[in-house]
Amino acid sequence: MRVNFWQTDSRSAPADSAAKCISKLIRGIGWAMVLSGQALAGEYHLTIAEKRVDIGGEPQTAILADDGLPGPTLHWREGEDVVLHIENRLSEPTSIHWHGIELPYRMDGVPGISFEGIAPGARFSYRFPVKQNGTYWYHGHSGMQEQQGLFGALIIDPAQPQPAADRDYVVLLSDWPQADPYRTLARLKKQSDYYNFQKRTVGDFFADIERLGLRETLSDRLAWGEMRMDPTDLADVNGSTYRFLVNGRTPQMAQHFLFKPGERVRLRFINASAMTYFDVRMPGLTMQVIAADGQNLQPLNVNAFRIAVAETYDVIVQPQAEQAYSIFAEAMDRSGYAHASLSPRADWLAPVPPPTPRTLLTLADMGGAHAGHAAQGDNHLEHAEHAEHAEHAEHAEHAEHAEHGGHASQAGENLEAVKPAAEHAAHAGHHHAAMPPEIPSYQTLDYRDLRAETATPLGKPAREIELRLTGDMRRYIWSFDDVKYAHAEPIRVKLGQVVRFRYVNQTMMNHPIHIHGLWQYLDIGAGAYNPKKHVVNVRPGTTAVVDVPADAVGEWAFHCHLLYHMDTGMFRKLIVEAPDRE
Repeated sequence: MRVNFWQTDSRSAPADSAAKCISKLIRGIGWAMVLSGQALAGEYHLTIAEKRVDIGGEPQTAILADDGLPGPTLHWREGEDVVLHIENRLSEPTSIHWHGIELPYRMDGVPGISFEGIAPGARFSYRFPVKQNGTYWYHGHSGMQEQQGLFGALIIDPAQPQPAADRDYVVLLSDWPQADPYRTLARLKKQSDYYNFQKRTVGDFFADIERLGLRETLSDRLAWGEMRMDPTDLADVNGSTYRFLVNGRTPQMAQHFLFKPGERVRLRFINASAMTYFDVRMPGLTMQVIAADGQNLQPLNVNAFRIAVAETYDVIVQPQAEQAYSIFAEAMDRSGYAHASLSPRADWLAPVPPPTPRTLLTLADMGGAHAGHAAQGDNHLEHAEHAEHAEHAEHAEHAEHAEHGGHASQAGENLEAVKPAAEHAAHAGHHHAAMPPEIPSYQTLDYRDLRAETATPLGKPAREIELRLTGDMRRYIWSFDDVKYAHAEPIRVKLGQVVRFRYVNQTMMNHPIHIHGLWQYLDIGAGAYNPKKHVVNVRPGTTAVVDVPADAVGEWAFHCHLLYHMDTGMFRKLIVEAPDRE
């Protein structure tokens, strides 16, 4: 039985007094259950309000769900009908988007597209069936509220039982702003490299002359000058103004997760940041990746992976030694880190591992000349992530999972091969858990390593749409095809079509592209086993190809998930139209 505890529309109230009495009785019983901590199955309540929080000794105002940073982890079950009642106690409108969830578009939670938003003092009920399982998250989609703390994890249990891990933990990564987000954006509009405090020095100039020679060094500096860019500019906003958190806690607040030696521990990584990519590693442990963006994968073992903004990865670790292990998530530009401990005892904390050397962008990353020059300070993670996403028939050799061991690069790319993790396992003090030998191993995860657990034949795309990812760093404006959202026409497709999108990144930044309500099958040349994702990261100067089944009628948001990029114009409306009736 469903009860709408917050029904306020008098036109829908019962006409007779007896019905009114019954309605009041049911509502009272419902509230009593809520207050006692017993919610009706499939029915949830969240209150959005301001609260003062103290992150590292700096009290600030946050916008939170149920007073939590992050908000409460919601547990659903595949096949149930959920009802989520949201009460807005802010002085401004709010909203919640259920990221990666298949639902009617009116329930998607994007003001101005799928609904009007939740006005101050108002309540709104989301209602939809749960058609999937896996690791997802929810977040605000109004103003900067997502950056101000309005986000939380969403775990959906499968309808059919699956082998369970001995322990199951959410590892929710986020970037907490020490400055008002609107002020941060205003600073970027005035000076796009405002937060880049890692620029090269005169000492670096002379070191490059010694390494490359005067002519090559001058050519490199002139090329970067023409682009008004610096090779240390990996992130628009960084650790100079952000604190990096695990489940709302700084490294000094010592977040930890317990285990017993030999147990299989499932870690559900969610990047709920507004602007930060993390490079994740657990020194001494191999991570078995089993899911990405809520979708099961053919398992593979890695020592490290990069998680883009809004992505999720599920991994299994099986620590054998009775010791504390680090969960270490470095910001991509090495300006800070989030840290937690996986420990057999609550009072045992893992030491913070040494940082990875700072990385530099290369002109090859920009799609420019001098592609053969490696940047000073490059490391294995950067090299592994350099890969252009494979394209169609050119990489048909990847269609079979058995051929996982090698990767072909596109012509002209200077890539380091992804090395098996076994070559790197002999580090002092490392106790790698034994993994089944048939599972492939890599030093660092690359999109080209991902294979869906089950095949999904999509058929030939009905049409192809190219979208250029564009921006103007001088004015800090981001867009598709040099057109801001305010001036752009919607993209229209027909229900039932498979649409191929080509994302051509003409900028110097990474862009995590998210389509609401629909799935993107990333073309890595694996055919029916191409991974199914709700966010696809597109590296600087590269092209990614995705096939999107238009299987849900409605008006859907389509945007870069870097909050400031979305806010300044890298956003579209995608309309899936029902076929014309004959």
